[in-house]
Amino acid sequence: KMVKDKVLSGDYASESEVIRDGLRTLIARDAAVDKWLRDEVAPTFDAVLNGTEPLLSSAEVKRNLEVHMNEVTRRGRTAAE
Repeated sequence: KMVKDKVLSGDYASESEVIRDGLRTLIARDAAVDKWLRDEVAPTFDAVLNGTEPLLSSAEVKRNLEVHMNEVTRRGRTAAE
């Protein structure tokens, strides 16, 4: 249904064009995830294993998330005013 709707909307000329675009998007997303894992996650994991990257306690993570969410909420209110 979604593929047919995309064609009917005029965004695409054919169903195969919708599928090709979807596959290109999935390939790009997979490549971005692979790059993130390789460039950021793996080095951080290795640093944790060898003791050069400090870990946060669950209380610290919760506190950091609360601070972050409060900031996001505050910015949202400021933008709406």
